[in-house]
Amino acid sequence: MSDRPRDRLLVVAGEASGDLAASAALGALRRLRGATPAVSAIGGAGVLPFAADTLADLRDLTAMGVGELAPRAAGLVRAFARVRRLVVARAFDAALLVGFSEFNTRLVPGLARAGIPVVFYGAPQVWAWRAGRMKQFAKMQGKLAVILPFEQGLWRSAGVDAHYVGHPASEAALAPRSVVRQSLGLTPSAPAVAIMPGSRPHEVRALLPTFLAAYERARRDRATLDARVIVAPSLDRETAAWAIGLAREAHAPPVVVDATTGATPLLPAFDVALTASGTASLEAAIAGAVPVVAYRVGVVTELAARALVKVENIALPNIVLGRRVFAEHVQREVEPKLVARSLNDAITRRAPLGEACDAVRDKLGPERPSLAVARLVADVLDR
Repeated sequence: MSDRPRDRLLVVAGEASGDLAASAALGALRRLRGATPAVSAIGGAGVLPFAADTLADLRDLTAMGVGELAPRAAGLVRAFARVRRLVVARAFDAALLVGFSEFNTRLVPGLARAGIPVVFYGAPQVWAWRAGRMKQFAKMQGKLAVILPFEQGLWRSAGVDAHYVGHPASEAALAPRSVVRQSLGLTPSAPAVAIMPGSRPHEVRALLPTFLAAYERARRDRATLDARVIVAPSLDRETAAWAIGLAREAHAPPVVVDATTGATPLLPAFDVALTASGTASLEAAIAGAVPVVAYRVGVVTELAARALVKVENIALPNIVLGRRVFAEHVQREVEPKLVARSLNDAITRRAPLGEACDAVRDKLGPERPSLAVARLVADVLDR
């Protein structure tokens, strides 16, 4: 038996999608190396079972945008300070930072000064806004695992050791549509809508009432229409209880997602998904549920976005395709009548839009992100 001390790995995944992706990567790392390093983690139900030391629970840190961070700022500051102290003390042999860009990007300089190599999984969306962040990564010791095909060349042109690993949503095992529909109790012959208001409390509270009102409008226009509200496991108890209550009142039964699998395995049951922007919209497209995407934030965040955002489309499936295919509703366009119109259109044009979903899946390719990331982590640990 080797006398080598156990590797020490910092893992930071402060959002639901990142928590799931990090969990899959840690599982792959365990299979690859026969053991998991000693993990100190910020994460949720996916990551924390791997952790010997829990630094923070993501449910205490979840927020959205610039203005909405304020209510949870104290928790974020405490978590950052604790991680920074450990980094300065060189308490880790490597770090796996997953998404959570506003937090994780600020950790990169300190990790570089401490000589701790990093695998950063899920690059900041510098192609959309704040391209200046790329300079920080050029000094990073380690590797950047990018999840959209065009990102690898962009980051390498800035001197970053970037590797396209595939999108974590593409790795989910998808059961046959009929099997999933039956498990969810959906009406066999009715079109079905997944209502996915997001994984952050503020976006859920901003979007769910509008989504439910739009669903009710669309249901009045059709002989049959069924829906389920998908409740993210990363939500705090108060927000989750509010969302579940609202869903039941609207006769759109709630389904609480299993934190170890995510929402993607549920989505083949649905024809359309009313979804928050971000990973959920891509998960829907991959599963063949036509996404209708909404983005609504507070005034402060909206003003910042207007000044900084430089892309025409906000829906990741449209960005992957390079053109507007799926409906997008931004800010004041997140209105029941308009969203209901897009929902009805998506149901009517289900066949051609389904082909566009197939094109998104093809664009992302067959890579296995968890294994690719595990190999990158193993590489930096074995230096």
